[in-house]
Amino acid sequence: MFDATFTSVFGTADSLVGAVSTADFLLCCVFSVVLGAACAGVYMFRHSYSKNFVVTLALLPLIVQMVITLVNGNLGAGIAVMGVFNLVRFRSIPGSAKDIGSVFLAMAIGLATGMGFIVLACVFTVVVAVVNLLFVLTPFGKPREPGKTLRITIPEDLEYDGVFDRVLDRYAAESELTEVTTTNMGSLFQLTYQLRMRESGLEKAMIDELRCLNGNLKISLGMTPQARETL
Repeated sequence: MFDATFTSVFGTADSLVGAVSTADFLLCCVFSVVLGAACAGVYMFRHSYSKNFVVTLALLPLIVQMVITLVNGNLGAGIAVMGVFNLVRFRSIPGSAKDIGSVFLAMAIGLATGMGFIVLACVFTVVVAVVNLLFVLTPFGKPREPGKTLRITIPEDLEYDGVFDRVLDRYAAESELTEVTTTNMGSLFQLTYQLRMRESGLEKAMIDELRCLNGNLKISLGMTPQARETL
């Protein structure tokens, strides 16, 4: 049973050249399309996407399969050719980590079907889909409480060094003064802190205490912009 997983429908590697029949080729094409759609489904699960990229991802295994078939099972030549093709998509447009991972998954499926390893391609797709499902639904890789940016406006004559530390230590697990700027023609200072709250729901209490220390001037608290997920 397990031997069939690593058996090509085209026969042995030595007999691969010229051994591809029409029926076997069409069978591999069907599995490439089906597994390509499965690969696209894995990519779309809880992830933002565009229709053009999803359709391309679904067709990629079929394209890779055709290239591998044309090079008569020469994996070295096939990988080199498809590597050039796939790098074109990421030369000018940065792709996210999941975009690039899904492209490599589609390429692996196409390589397997192109060599006639249909059962292996199916098993590999199922394994990746299950593992992806587990990783997405579990806390694996989940970031900590998102960071926040705190901006406090103070009078120019206020000695700000350490004046807010006691309050921030009580409400924030981490806090760091990252920027000091002047505003209102130099009559006011603005302090920018990067912090991580100990728990949610404490923002108002913290701001109320900070207002007592900065003369009830403007205070803003917002989410820190997250960087785009790129490789």
